[in-house]
Amino acid sequence: QVQLVESGGGLVQPGGSLTLSCAASVSFSTSWSMGWYRQPPGKQRELVARITGYGDTNYADSVKGRFTISRDNAKNVGFLHLSSLKPEDTAVYYCNAYFPFESNSNYWGQGTQVTVSS
Repeated sequence: QVQLVESGGGLVQPGGSLTLSCAASVSFSTSWSMGWYRQPPGKQRELVARITGYGDTNYADSVKGRFTISRDNAKNVGFLHLSSLKPEDTAVYYCNAYFPFESNSNYWGQGTQVTVSS
């Protein structure tokens, strides 16, 4: 069982920045990838960014150039840096761990609220 604990959400003004953290109970390795998803009010959860065990990254088109995913291997912590925030970025952000070689197992954090408003 993998545990993920997010932190760093909050209220920020449009154009502002925020960094979310996700502490994992397992070490980073090539056997799994970490992703960030978000669920805006009344909408479905969507992928925002993902970083593989090899360090490769991919982003949703809506956040390219504004959000950056990274990780600290020594501390087993992943990050999502959000910048140039827009009101439409308002959502609950979830950390995800995906294990493709373990029956496509997915693990989720509890979520952290990000609200972009003036």
